[in-house]
This record gives sequence, structure tokens and C-alpha cells, in this order.
Amino acid sequence: MNAMTADHRNRFVPPKAKTEMLQIIAFLEDLGDELDDMIDLSTPNPNLRMVLLLMRGHLDGRVITATSLIGASRVPYATANRRLKEMLAAGLIEQRPRTKTGKSFSMHPSETLMEQWSQLTSRVRRLAAGASDTDGSGREGVDYYFGGSYMDAKSIPPLQVLAEPLKLAGGVRVLVHGDPTFMVMDNLKRQFEQTVGTMIHQRAFSIDRLREETLRNAARKASRYDIIAVDLPWLGDFAEQNILMPLEEAMDIARLDPADFHTAGWEAAQWNGRLFGVPAQTTPELLFYRKDLFAKAGLAPPQTTDELLKAAKALHNPQRGQHGIGWNAARGTALGHTVLMALADFGQPILDLPPIAGGFDTRNLADRKYRATIDTDAGLRAAEFLLELLKYSPPEILSMSWYERIRPYAAGRIAMTYGYTLLAPYFELDETSPANGQTGYLPHPAGPGASPIAPVGGYVMGIPANLPEDRVAAAVEALIVFTSPEAQKLYVQNGSRTNPRYSVASDPDVRRLSPVFQAVDEMSWRDELQFWPRPPVPEICDIIQVCGEEFHDMLRGIIPPREALRRAQGRADEIIRTHEKT
Repeated sequence: MNAMTADHRNRFVPPKAKTEMLQIIAFLEDLGDELDDMIDLSTPNPNLRMVLLLMRGHLDGRVITATSLIGASRVPYATANRRLKEMLAAGLIEQRPRTKTGKSFSMHPSETLMEQWSQLTSRVRRLAAGASDTDGSGREGVDYYFGGSYMDAKSIPPLQVLAEPLKLAGGVRVLVHGDPTFMVMDNLKRQFEQTVGTMIHQRAFSIDRLREETLRNAARKASRYDIIAVDLPWLGDFAEQNILMPLEEAMDIARLDPADFHTAGWEAAQWNGRLFGVPAQTTPELLFYRKDLFAKAGLAPPQTTDELLKAAKALHNPQRGQHGIGWNAARGTALGHTVLMALADFGQPILDLPPIAGGFDTRNLADRKYRATIDTDAGLRAAEFLLELLKYSPPEILSMSWYERIRPYAAGRIAMTYGYTLLAPYFELDETSPANGQTGYLPHPAGPGASPIAPVGGYVMGIPANLPEDRVAAAVEALIVFTSPEAQKLYVQNGSRTNPRYSVASDPDVRRLSPVFQAVDEMSWRDELQFWPRPPVPEICDIIQVCGEEFHDMLRGIIPPREALRRAQGRADEIIRTHEKT
């Protein structure tokens, strides 16, 4: 795992919601101690003491046994053992075999107990609020919620352990990208292992190495991974090459609750009408801007490309170490993505897709009846727009890519930047960043005659087509857990700023953590989340590379815009012709 991945891990802070839940446990434990010490004749409540330990273990991902529960009860062994059996019989506690012999068990809160715990936390929070309302204002006099915010009426509950542990020799094997969201999943490995009942082995690579390893794995007789993360633009190629298994062959798709996913993210996971992955990250590229700097300069948030250029010029002050805007301009893949996004900002996709209401039709990409559309009037406007952006960018802009454009924004050296939401933790979780609490989120400002859009990026999690049959059923169950609303909420609480589901975005605890979730949710409802700017055709990676090379020469002044467009168009046409022959 590279140093950048390690840096992502170290930047995450302990999740606020988990802290709030543990606070109410500690509160009840301390209150019980005080009551026991005050009245010598009082009798400990063994049921409550065991439930507190059970819930604490569940939240911390620790194995809780019957022996530890009995020890926590503070009553004689026979009494505690009898109460424990009563709780098992009442369906409050579930036990899971820890060994193949079935003679040793771990203990877990049941769905019934979790529901009762939710009700208790809500009542305790209200009681605490009333007790601290000393001025009669009706407002809480303490700055925490005793866990209640985690259990609001519309809150998504914590992860539940599976009724039966997954039976996978060697555990669940997962291949992912080394980005903040997947690193959160790795940090929570113990909790997920407790949920699925087996070990989890996760390998994380940079984006290029991830693709290489996925292709190597596909060439093996049997997959080394049960689940793989797939960048959205790769989907069509992986589907055509039979690298991914169509999920309807392995599961009932209804179990995923398709209507809960952002429309663009769900559609991007399909090829030729079949689902090849479950959205794990829906992370649109947005415009991040410093609200405080805009207010100080008397600027309105930009809605058009002209307004964006004016704001970048007004806020560009190199003498004071401040630059107007950051973006992907490094040669190759990074700049290639920017070119596709810029074309979309001026209302044109990279391929001649048929226009439909709200965008362009991607449903028939598998027919392969498309051509590249680069050397066009819209392409020229996009190229000239990038040349204008160059004037208000940092001097190192031509080597900037995904992380390089976010770091100076977080450090306060750039007033605006294009960026995927998955990188927002760089400033949202850093209280020393000038952008912390001062960032606004917008879709891409649009060129003349075009509409603002938020190009969708991110990853789906799928099952390799060459996974041995005896592992498929368990891999499906793990996939459902990893992409569930409960898991997605957990990722967010631990620092992720990506989310593919409406239910998670509307969760009050999630909304409190970052304004980006409400912003993205509203963009989705306005149909601004679109994945057509990077259509997942088999040729897309090569076309992106070509655009990133030719436009880089243009930005360096080696060739003029029209020549860059002509060269990119010719090379893209050749790529598509070559793929048609294979």
C-alpha cells in the first residue's frame, strides 16, 4: 500500500456518531455505578449491564462471549447465567458459532434488541435535554446528544450481523482502489468481519495498477478475488471481455433496492441492459469554491463558464500566493478527463450520442454504433476555455492531477477547484484548512446554450466472472453488506464523502456531517448528475489518454487549438476502427 494511501488513513478522525452512541453507554454505566454506590441495599441490574457490554462490543467490533457477559452482570454466576438464557429465549441476543465444532459462540444484539435500544436512546436524550433545560428555552444545555442523533426516526440503524456467518475458505477477498472511501472500509475491517462472520482480506492499488491487476486476475483460471472495485469508465470494456459477472445470474437484483440509488450511478453500473456492479461510490466532479473569498470580493457563485473565468481572474493574485482555480492538467489520463468534462460543459459528449431530455442517451452503447466527436465547434470552445483557465491557474498546473489540485485548495492557495467529492475530506476533516467550513459545492458552470451538470465518477463493486461457483453465493452476501445503506452511512461517519444512495443522503446524521450530501442530492433530483460525459465504452480509456496528450501540447503552446482537435479526432477515430475489427 503506497504512502498516499497511508496518508488518507491518518487524516480521518474518529466518527462523531459512533462517539455519540458510546456516550450514552458510558452515561448509563456511570449512572448505574453512582446509584449502586449511593444505596448499599440496591441490587445491580444484570440485564442492563449485559446489554451495555453487548452494545459496546457491537460498536467497537469486539467479540463478546457468554463468559464476558456473565462477568459484566455483577451478580452471582447462576443468576447471571439464568438471565442470559432468558434473554436468548426472548430473542434479544443472537449467538454465532466461533469454531467448526459449534461448541464456542460469540454473542450479538438481535434486531429486536437493536430496535429497543434505539427507543431507549431517544428517550434518554429527551430526558437529558429536559434536565439540562435550565433556562426554559427548550434547547439542550449540553453539546452532545447521548447517542440520540444516531437513532432519529429517519436514521439508518447500525450494521446487523448476518444470521449465518459466510462460509468462504480463507475469508472474503476484495480488490479496491486506494482512495479515502475504500480506505475507510479497510479501517473498519474488524466491524465488517464481525458482521459477515469471516475474515476480510483487502488489497488496494492506484487506479492504473488496479486496472492491471483486474486484467491479470481475469486471465487466471480462477479469480483470486471475490469482489472487485471497477472504475465506471471501465464497465463496458469489462462486460464485453467477460471480466465481470452479470449480477442477475447470481442474485435477485431487487435485494439491492435499485430505487434507492442515485439514477446516474445506477445506470452507469449497467451495460447492454444488464447490471454488472453495485454502486459503491457515486462521486460527482463539482466546482469547490471558497464562500468567504467570494463574499469578500462581492462575487456570486458562478453559474456559467464566463462567470467562472471572471471570478478566477478577480481572485487570482500570484503576488500574494493566491491563484484563481485548480484543475486536472497533467499530461495523459488526468487532462484527458478534463477535456471530456469541458466538452460536456459546452453541451457535447465525446461520442455522437443521441440527445434526449436532460442529456444524451447511453442505453445502446453496446451496439458500438458511435464515433468520436472532438473536432467540432463545441470542441473549439472547450479548448479555448481551457487556455483561458490556464491564465488564472498555479504555475505548476500542467503537472496537477486529482490530488494535486485538492491539496493547494485545502491549503488556501487556490480560490476554486474542480474536484470529486471523495477528496473533500482533505479540507472538511482538517480544522486547520482555510477551506474548512467555507466551501460551497456547485455543478460545473455551463457554456452558452448548455446546462450545468455534475459528471458522475466513482466505483461499482462487482463479482469476477471467473470466480469459482462455490464462492459466488457468499460473495453476493458480502457484496450486499458492503454496499448497504448501513455500510454507506458507516463510511460517511468515518470520513468518506461519497454516497450512492438517496436514503443515506437524507439521513439526518449524514446531513450534519457535511453540506456536500445535500448538495449532491439536490443535483440528482434536478437531473444534473450525469454519466454521459465519460461513456463507459471499451475504447474510452484510450480516447481519454489521446485527449490528455494532444491538449497538453496545446496548453504548452506547441500546437494551436484547431491542430489539437484535429489530431485528437484522428487518433480517436483510429482507436474506434481498431476496436471494431477485434
